[in-house]
Parts: sequence; C-alpha cells; structure tokens
Amino acid sequence: MKDVHFGAGNIGRGFIGATLADNGFEIEFVDVNATVIDALNERHEYPVEYAAPGKKRITVRNVSGINNAKEPEKVVQAIAQADLVTTAIGPKVLPLIAPLIAQGLKARQDAGNQQPLDVAACENMIGAGDALKKEVYSHLDGDTGAFVDQYVGFPNAAVDRIVPEQHHDDPLLVAVEPFKEWVIDKSMLKNPAIHLTGVEYADDLEPYIERKLFSVNTGHATVAYNGKFMGYTTIGEAVKDPQILTLLRSALGETRALLADKWPNFTMADLEAYHEKIVSRFENPYISDAIARVGRTPIRKLGYNERFIRPIRECRERGLAYDTLLKTAGRIFTFDEPNDQESVRLMKMVADQPLDKVVAEVTGIKDQALLDEVVASAREAITTHSKN
Repeated sequence: MKDVHFGAGNIGRGFIGATLADNGFEIEFVDVNATVIDALNERHEYPVEYAAPGKKRITVRNVSGINNAKEPEKVVQAIAQADLVTTAIGPKVLPLIAPLIAQGLKARQDAGNQQPLDVAACENMIGAGDALKKEVYSHLDGDTGAFVDQYVGFPNAAVDRIVPEQHHDDPLLVAVEPFKEWVIDKSMLKNPAIHLTGVEYADDLEPYIERKLFSVNTGHATVAYNGKFMGYTTIGEAVKDPQILTLLRSALGETRALLADKWPNFTMADLEAYHEKIVSRFENPYISDAIARVGRTPIRKLGYNERFIRPIRECRERGLAYDTLLKTAGRIFTFDEPNDQESVRLMKMVADQPLDKVVAEVTGIKDQALLDEVVASAREAITTHSKN
C-alpha cells in the first residue's frame, strides 16, 4: 500500500512515517525542503532514534520524496494512485497544500479510481480533518465535489509524540520520545478496511482531543511560560524547579477535574495515571526542549478555544477551580521572545494599548467578569515581571 504524506519534518518522519512503515506502507513524502527530499530519494530509508536510555535506533524503509515546489504534477499523480494520504505539516500550512490535494482528487476522478481514500490530517489542532476538508472543497467544482463526497474521507485525528528541537549531521535522522498516541475518528473513515496497528480508532474523538489538549498541550505550555517567567531557558531546567513542578501538577489537577466532569468514559484514576505519565515525559532529560520553542506563538495559544482560555472558561461554567490556569495565562503576557513574531507583536500590543483591550482581543472573551479576572492576572504578572 502507498501513502502520500505531506510534511517530511521531524513529526512526519519520526511519528507518522514510522507508524505507517510498521504497517507495511510505502511512503512518499511531500515537502519543499530539497535537502531532505533529495536524501530520501537517494537512500530510500532513514533512522529514527528513541530519546531514552540506550538511544535505540530503528530504520524506516521504502520511502521516497517529492518536492512539491518543483514537481507539483508528481504530487497530483501520487494522490491519484494512493491508498492513504496523511499530513503533519502544521495548521497554518494546511490551506497551502489544499489546492494540490484537490488536484490530486480530481486526477483520481479522471482516472476512474473509485477506491475509497482517507485524507488524515495529523496536526496539533482540534478538527484538523474538518479544516482541511473545507480548504480542499474550496478548490473543487461541483462534479468533483460529488465524487469526493462519495469516495474520500477527511477523518479528524488526535496525535501526541514529543519531538524536541534537534540538529544532526544526517538530515534524515530524527529523535523522538518512546511514547506515542494516534487516535482516528472511525466514524469519518471512507476506507475502514485500512486498520493501522499502533493507531487507536474511536467512535467519538472529541474526548481524546480534549484530553490531549488540556493535558499535554496545557501542561507543556504551563512549564514553558512559568519557566520563562522564572528565568529558565529549557523545559528540562524548569521542570526541576519544585515551584514549577507544583504549578504543573496543579494545572493538570484543574484540567483533570474538568475532563472527568465532561467525559464519564475517563475515570479519575485513568486520568491521574495519564497525567503522571505526562509529568514523567516532561522530566525526560533526553527530550528537554527550548522554552522559546514550546512557548512560541503566544497569541495563538491564548486563543478562545486554546489550551488555557478554553479550560478556564469551562471550569468557570462548572464551578471548578482554575487558579493555576488563570495565573499561567496571565504570565503569557510577559513572554518576550524577539525571534518569535507573535511574541514581538504581543509585547508591542501590551506596551502600546490598554491591557483590557489587548486581553479581550487575543482571548476573544466576551464575559466581562471573566475578562476582568484574566486582565487582573496579566497585570499582576506584568508588574511582578517588571520589578524583577
């Protein structure tokens, strides 16, 4: 079987590609990174190293690459013949690849290929499959749209594997943590006959997406923003600080109460074990990441449905505690990273505009009482930070 995978970066190679290879897939990576694509076509394999004691390596074989900037027609033909299409390219890039996917699906129709196909967007966002589908359909005419309705699925997925920032002499080597989780909404599949080992299939994906968002994403960001506030530069350094570890456990305790209240299929014991596993993952010295990287795009991460404001809103609605989440959200307004465009923009907004206006704009909060709480938290953080 053949998979066309958009994104030959570390997640694409170290997680999605490795999982598909374990399932006997031949993988054609699509990317604009000429160095990586050329190396894939020269070697047709690459190493994956586990960031753990012993640093065990595996080899992923039967791979090749297409540079979509230079050979878009090859991408179109690959999609026309594919058994599966996947992405791990970043939420902001999905609209950029949608036209090529649309052309590939049109070529599939023209070739009379009626084999059901799933296009699985494996991105760090809620509803990535829905988002990609919307973008792809905007490039389809009515006739092809009807074909895609019948034969192509865009299942939502939840993915979780920490792949730290890394630099190797070998452009194809990628280091990953041993833990991985890939869950697909099976109700959205067009070709359920493809059942991947190492992937979980759920009737309802939303609980898994929220568990991951409110645990891994919220937890990682809690360490990053509090670590930055307290002067650390890496996650590994920060999580060794008892104060930050306490904040992490407290934030996870708040989101755990929310998850248990919302999703009865998650027991408190299961969630406690899941959160302890997350803490141990952050403490893994082999995957310590730069705080600047984990905390980047602070405006996006302060969004209405993102990792802090959403659980804060929902905890408040249910009468649950959210003190640590609120404290951390306030500290994001001091996240000053000159190499991150969103951080630069946020710092300029804080410097030039009334704080309540800034908080309202970036969080989208309409509830005045809650908005006042976030503004007060941000003001306290800014005042404390300026004194230090």
